[in-house]
Amino acid sequence: MDDLFSSHEPVWLRQARDLLGTQESPGDANNTTILDWARQEGGWIERFYTEDAIPWCGLFVSHCLLHAGHDGPKNPLSALAWADWGEAVPMAEREAGCVLVFARKGGGHVGFYVGEDADGTALHVLGGNQSDAVTITRIGTDRLHAVRWPAGLARRKSGFLTPRLTAGLSGNEA
Repeated sequence: MDDLFSSHEPVWLRQARDLLGTQESPGDANNTTILDWARQEGGWIERFYTEDAIPWCGLFVSHCLLHAGHDGPKNPLSALAWADWGEAVPMAEREAGCVLVFARKGGGHVGFYVGEDADGTALHVLGGNQSDAVTITRIGTDRLHAVRWPAGLARRKSGFLTPRLTAGLSGNEA
């Protein structure tokens, strides 16, 4: 299982970093990269996901994990479905690459843990569909619903990877 890591960074997190800056196309156009992620998922996801305006945070997480050989939940497009995926990680044991699930009015959001504010009030999340792009953003710890890790895969205790961010807190990752 050590081959799934490069240094202390999980393969799926390296894949996510490589996609930083990917963004939705404006107007009626669609980013074919994002649509290709749905095609790679296949089945109902490929049929359902026909435009990049459909929320895609779960699709992004699933794409990165599939790249590393890990399946997502039955409905990876539902951010809150990730709360039951894999294995639970105690908040105090979170590390780079953990899947973070956030609750918000009308649904949820999912992304990867890469850091946090020194005072613990916000987590730094590498995720898709954050301001319509793959970015690293700050999300309030009070919104955290679950911390998850691929089932059966040992963790590396890698801590956090990003420098401290100072941007405002995200309130709606769309």
